[in-house]
Formats: sequence, structure tokens, C-alpha cells
Amino acid sequence: MKYIIVVTGASTGFGRMAANALAEAGHTVYAGMRETQGRNAPQVQAVKEYARQHEIDLRAIELDVSSQESTTQAIGTIVREHGRLDVVVHNAGHMVYGPTEAFTPEQLAELYDINVLSTQRVNRAALPQLRKQRAGLLLWVSSSSTRGGTPPYLAPYFAAKAGMDSLAVSYAAELARWGIDTSIIVPGAFTKGTNHFLHAGKPADQARADEYAKGPTADLAAVALKGLAALEPPDADPAEVAQAIVRVVNMPFGKRPYRVHVDPSQDGAEIVHGVGDRVRAELLRRIGLGDTLTAHTVSS
Repeated sequence: MKYIIVVTGASTGFGRMAANALAEAGHTVYAGMRETQGRNAPQVQAVKEYARQHEIDLRAIELDVSSQESTTQAIGTIVREHGRLDVVVHNAGHMVYGPTEAFTPEQLAELYDINVLSTQRVNRAALPQLRKQRAGLLLWVSSSSTRGGTPPYLAPYFAAKAGMDSLAVSYAAELARWGIDTSIIVPGAFTKGTNHFLHAGKPADQARADEYAKGPTADLAAVALKGLAALEPPDADPAEVAQAIVRVVNMPFGKRPYRVHVDPSQDGAEIVHGVGDRVRAELLRRIGLGDTLTAHTVSS
């Protein structure tokens, strides 16, 4: 089937790769990004050019996930143009790097807003349409950091991604009877091929960051980054995440996997998630909600 899809945070990185790949697979894809007439204007032009060159239906759309008004307007535009919306890819996010203590509470709140509250804004805009259709897919781009190895200096990002993952887990059961599938894509730590680390935010409290840089933790950042890079196979390709998203979207309704790991470094998340997801399934069955483990429709 040809689906109508919106991808958040699609100006660069996993989001842009996924938007391209989904459009190349024959779907109509809206690459959501903010400041389309400002700093992301070159990305809008790049999307248009890519669509023209590959003869695909790929469109940039103003979608600032930090604004409910912008999010609601973007989703409304898509629904008006097509009469439906089939797939929402929750990809928007931001990373920070540095000693946890050196980040202000306000910085953590901002990161939580970008990585977690943004998905709630999008859901509140999109789910009324998906529930009306009794069909759709929420595809969440999580992180192996939510259950795998957690190197230092990434705690604010890890905490935010864990919050997003927990939200996805709860939504899955709540939406199953509405005919809405849930799949969670879990990328590992790709240190090359994306702008995650390059564009990572820094602590606002530089004085405290300097104390860590000059104290017994002076080598912590360098060792962690070097170690992460060493774990990553030479052929690790972040485009594999985009291809995993395409495969999930193209699967039949009710047959899509609940969770898919794309982690060349194998940091252990797949093992731990396997246990956690199994426990979740067992509990839902024990309390009489086993039917919510798979998306389907029931009469209202």
C-alpha cells in the first residue's frame, strides 16, 4: 500500500534518511522540520531537489515539535490534503554531552521537552485522525541507551530517551484496540554518519564542567568516545536504521514487530529489552488485557 507518512525531525540524520527511504519505497512522505523559511531553508530546497531527482513524493513541511500550534497545523494540513494520515514516525530529538552535574535543571527540562513532550504534542494532533480511521502506525525512534550500556556524560539524553520509550510502551496497549500499530526502532550508538555527536549540546555551567575536566575524571570523555567508536564495526551504516523503518512500515497490519534493534555495536539493549518486553506481555495477559499486545479493531 501507499501510505501518507509524516516524519518528525527530518532535516538531518535518521529522520532525513528515513524520509528519503520511505518516499523511495513509494509512499507520500512529509519531512517535518522547523524554521523552513529560516535556518532550514537550505534543507527544504534539498528535499525538493532530492524528490525531483528521484521522482518521488517527498515534501518538506513546517513542523516545530516544541509548539503545539505548529504541530497541530502541520498535521491538519496533511489530513486536509489527503483525507487521512497513516504513519507517524517519532524521530525528533536532541543530544547533549558533558558531566551531568554541569547541566542546569532548565537544560534537562528543555531536553525532555524536545525528546518526550514533542511526541505528546504530535500524538494529540495526529491520534484523533488515526483513531477515526481505526488504522495507523506509530513508529518511535528510541535508543539502545534506554536498556543497554550507558557510558558517562550522556545522562540527560539517556534519561529523556528512556522517558520517550516508556511513553511508547504505554501508548501501545492503549491504541491496540483502535487499530493502531506500535513499533519501536532502537538504534545503537552510531558515532559516524549522523550529526548526533557533532551537534550535541554542552553544559551551561562551564565552571563545573571544567572541574570534571581537570579532576580525576579528566580522561572520562576521551576514553568513552574512543571506546564507543572502537565498538562500532567499520561497516556500520546509520542508513540501516532508515531501512529498518521502511521494512516495518511495509509489513502487514498486525504483523509488525513491537521492537526492532539496529545496533552494530551490540551494547546489550536487545537482551535487556527482550526480558522487559516479555515481562510486560506476561503482565498484560495476567490482568486480562492480552488482546492489547496486538493491534486490532473492536466494535465501539
